Amino acid sequence: MKILTVLTYYRPHTSGLTIYAERLARAFVKRGHAVTVMTTQYDPSLPREKLMDGVKVIRVPVVARVSKGVIAPTFGFVATKLVAQHDVVQLHLPQFDAPGVALRARLFGKPAVLTYHCDLLLPPGVFNRFVNLVVKFQNNLAGLLANHIVTYTQDYADHSSYLSRYASKLTPILPPVELPVPMPQAVSAFAEKHRTKERRPVIGMVTRFAAEKGVEILLEALPVVLKKYPNAQVLYAGQYQNVMGEQAYFDRLNPLIHEYENSGHWTFFGNLDPVQLAALYPNLDVLTVPSLNSTEAFGLVQIEAMMNGVPCVPSALPGVRRPVQMHGMGKVSQIGDPASLAESILGVLDDPQRFAYRGDIEAIKKSYDPDSIAQEYEKLFQRLMKR
Repeated sequence: MKILTVLTYYRPHTSGLTIYAERLARAFVKRGHAVTVMTTQYDPSLPREKLMDGVKVIRVPVVARVSKGVIAPTFGFVATKLVAQHDVVQLHLPQFDAPGVALRARLFGKPAVLTYHCDLLLPPGVFNRFVNLVVKFQNNLAGLLANHIVTYTQDYADHSSYLSRYASKLTPILPPVELPVPMPQAVSAFAEKHRTKERRPVIGMVTRFAAEKGVEILLEALPVVLKKYPNAQVLYAGQYQNVMGEQAYFDRLNPLIHEYENSGHWTFFGNLDPVQLAALYPNLDVLTVPSLNSTEAFGLVQIEAMMNGVPCVPSALPGVRRPVQMHGMGKVSQIGDPASLAESILGVLDDPQRFAYRGDIEAIKKSYDPDSIAQEYEKLFQRLMKR
């Protein structure tokens, strides 16, 4: 099967969406499919064409940026050529160019499947409101033109104004999650370097620094945690400097974070590769995902943590709460409520055995294994192609 995957950003850009797309594309290749990723050359230093882990990546030149999006005038021309050459088209939303690609799939008689990752909610402002409206219109048009839509969970779909419109062509498929097996020596070296054996408990947050991620909720909850556990520390993995559209947010919170850094209660790591993350997770006592709105649909890092036996404290957002509800490893806190977040974190820290996984961790790994997820997509693609 020749699969064309289309999205605005692809690796090395780091986000839950790009990681998902990369894992799925590689899994398709391992299962014998020919995969082409069509994306934008958001960084001029990136090659226009490259083979990455067996995946052919084609990047379309960008002439300008609009908020978190890009303008690529030749996107449609390249899409026409590539859609004609492939058997099925998979699009990752939110994406401004999705309806044009879905229309080309219709014209060429190729099934188009949307993977809807989350809503797009930009920061307040007249221009951003306009961008939100345009992207929402484009997403709806893509939904009408697509043959089918995939979402992470039914919980998110039930609470999404977008997905609820397309219930008749909607299939929940869990996201692909994989992580290297942690090497004992690497885990120990990490613990020694960052004093995780003496400065406990250790609270983890693994995400890029963005307003919707709820960093300030953790900051406001931290004094309550420190009152009971004076040696607690936060280890923050993920891009935190020069995040597109988030500089003002970082500048606002940085003075308080700097105080915690100086006192040894907060450490930034920046982006970590999978091997480094595998060493980080076993050093955590709890992972938190205090996200604030529907731009977060699941929180893949929760599964990475659970694979290493680490319980989680997410916010009660639809979809984001599902990993804890499904696997029982953690507590759900109220959205945007520092007191609730502190209470939930302390609840997990005070009784870790209660939130340890009672089943086989391998079963969790199997449920989210990229090969298993690729098989679910294959079944969907084949069904659509027969129609």
